Amino acid sequence: MPKSAISSIVKEENEMAEATSVFIGQKPVMNYVLACITLLQGGTGEITVKARGRAISQAVDVVEIVRRRFMPDVKVGPITIGTAQLPAREQGGPPSNVSSMELVLRR
Repeated sequence: MPKSAISSIVKEENEMAEATSVFIGQKPVMNYVLACITLLQGGTGEITVKARGRAISQAVDVVEIVRRRFMPDVKVGPITIGTAQLPAREQGGPPSNVSSMELVLRR
C-alpha cells in the first residue's frame, strides 16, 4: 500500500475520532451535556469525553448528568487515565505534567 494511502486512512480515522469526541473545557457543564446527548441521539453509538487537569471533575459531572438524568440506557465504557507532558510556559523551564482522562459512553 502506498504511503499516501496509509496517511489518508490515518487522517480519516483521526477525523472520525474527533467527530465522536467531546473535549471538556471552560464552558458550562450543560453545554457539554447537550453535545453528548446530541451525538448519542444522532446515531453515534459511542462517544468519548476527554478532559485534562482541572476539567477532569467537570467531565465526570457531564457523564453522570447524561447517564442519570437524560439517558439512563447509556453505559460508561472503559475509563482511561494518563499523564500528558506539556512544554514549559517559561522558556527554559521544566515541562509540566498534566493528568488526563477519557470516558467512553455507549448506547
